[in-house]
Amino acid sequence: MTDQARLTTREAAERLGVKPETVYAYVSRGQLSSERAPGGRGSTFDAREVDALARRGARREPAAASTGELSFRTAITLIDRDRYYFRGVDAVELATAHGFEEVVEWVWTGEFSRSPRFTAPQRFLDAARLAAHALPVHSSSMDRLRVAAVAVSAADPLRFDLDPAAVLGCARMLIPTLVGALPTAGERHRSEGRMAGQLWQRLTPQIPDETSIRLLDTALALLIDHDLAASTLAARVAASARAHPYAVVSAGLGALEGPLHGAASGLAHRTLAEVLERGGAAPVVADHLRSGRRVPGLGHRLYPGEDPRAQALFALLERIPQAADALAAARDVVETTARHTALHANVDLALAVMSVAFGMPAEAGETVFAVARTAGWIAHALEEYAERPLRMRPSGIYTGPRPPRPLPS
Repeated sequence: MTDQARLTTREAAERLGVKPETVYAYVSRGQLSSERAPGGRGSTFDAREVDALARRGARREPAAASTGELSFRTAITLIDRDRYYFRGVDAVELATAHGFEEVVEWVWTGEFSRSPRFTAPQRFLDAARLAAHALPVHSSSMDRLRVAAVAVSAADPLRFDLDPAAVLGCARMLIPTLVGALPTAGERHRSEGRMAGQLWQRLTPQIPDETSIRLLDTALALLIDHDLAASTLAARVAASARAHPYAVVSAGLGALEGPLHGAASGLAHRTLAEVLERGGAAPVVADHLRSGRRVPGLGHRLYPGEDPRAQALFALLERIPQAADALAAARDVVETTARHTALHANVDLALAVMSVAFGMPAEAGETVFAVARTAGWIAHALEEYAERPLRMRPSGIYTGPRPPRPLPS
C-alpha cells in the first residue's frame, strides 16, 4: 500500500471483488476517485471510499466471465448445495414452520413478526377492481394483476416516498390489494383472513380444508425470492432508477409473464392433464421429445438434484388424498423422462400437481408465483434504494455497420 489510507489498483479490486479494469470503470462513472501514484506509475484509491462502495454493494465479477451474467451483492437469498436460505435461515424450514406473511416480514426486515397485518384499504381495492374488471372476459390473471398494480399506483399520491417505512407500508397494502382485484372462483370460507385463504377462493371453487390452505401458504412462502431471477433483475433495474414500488412490481410482472419464467408451471399443468387423459406419461413425453420440446417441470440450472421447493410441496401433497392421481402422473413424467435424460422435478411441476388436483386453471401456478414474488421484488427494491442510483449501466457491444454511412435517400 502506498499510504495507510490509500490502496493500489490491485488492492482496491480485491476489496471490491472485481477485476482491476472494473475499478477504473467505477472511476469513470464517478463512483470512486483516484490519484496518480508517486512516480506516475498507476493510481491509488482512498481506502475508506473503496470500503464504502463495497458496503453499498458494488457489482462483483461473474464467476465465469463467458456467461455474460452480472452479479450483485444481496443479503436476501443464498442458494448453496441444493438448498436455499432467506437471510441465513433455511427457506424450506421457514416456509414449513411459519405462514407466508411471517416469512415475508423476515425477508423484508430480518426480524420475525407474529401475525403481521396485510390489509387492502377500500379506496385502493376499489381502484384495482375497477381497472381489472374492465378488461375483456378472456383476460388472464396476469393481465389483471398488471392492470391492478398500475391502478393502485395512480390512486396513491404518496407513491414516490421511498423511505423504508413507507415502502413497507405500501407493500403490506399492495399484496392483498392485488389478490383482491382478482375475480372470485368460489364461496367465502373460514380461512380467508390469511393471504393463502384469500388467494385460494380466486383459484378454485373447491372449499379448502386446513391441509390444502397450508399447502398454498407454504407454496407462497417458498416462492418469495430465489436470488436474481429475470423478473427480480428487472425489478432491481427499475428500483435503481428510483422507480416507486408499484413500478418496480410492474417491471417484475412484465418479466415474469414469459413462458421460460413464471408461466412455466402452466405448461407443466397442461402436461399433467394430458398424462391423466391419455393414461400414462410415455406418449406425452414422446410427443415432447419428437417435437424437440423440453418436458415442462423438470430440471433447474441452480440445483443438480431435486429443487428443494418441489421436495417441500410434494411432501405436503402426499398427505392430501385428492392429489394422489396428479402426484402419480408427475412421478410418471419424471420416471419416463429419466430413461432418456436424468432430470429432477422442479417447483413448476409441484405447482402443476396442486393446480390439477384442485381443479384450478392452468395459469394458477403463475398467479401464485406472481403474488409471492411481489414480496421478493419489494425486498430487492429496499436493497436497491439504499444503493447509489442508476449504478447499473451495462455497455452494449455494437454489431451494426461502421460509420460513416451516407444519409438514406
